[in-house]
Amino acid sequence: MRVISWFFRIVLFLAALGFALSNTGITELRFFGVDLVWRAPLVIFLLVFFAAGALLGLLGVVPTWFRLRREIGRLRRELRVMEKSAGTPAPASPPDVPLPAAQPLPRPEA
Repeated sequence: MRVISWFFRIVLFLAALGFALSNTGITELRFFGVDLVWRAPLVIFLLVFFAAGALLGLLGVVPTWFRLRREIGRLRRELRVMEKSAGTPAPASPPDVPLPAAQPLPRPEA
């Protein structure tokens, strides 16, 4: 599985490198009628906007991440209080319970 993963990464990298090398011409980026024009290779614009999109996506996840961290802390404190009141420590992880064996599906009669 690791070999397939690395193969996919190498192919993706080579495709991105080929795209970057074949798009080295200067491109102009204009802003809504303002007299501001940026000139750079197309690949630079794509990388900048890709990085900005990834950053905005991560910023959108941060509030949920902090909320879940607070909830985990609250639940851990609650578990400690319950352990102290019961006098017995709770197991560190749930016991391993085997899953039931898969049953074959009945075949429809024709």
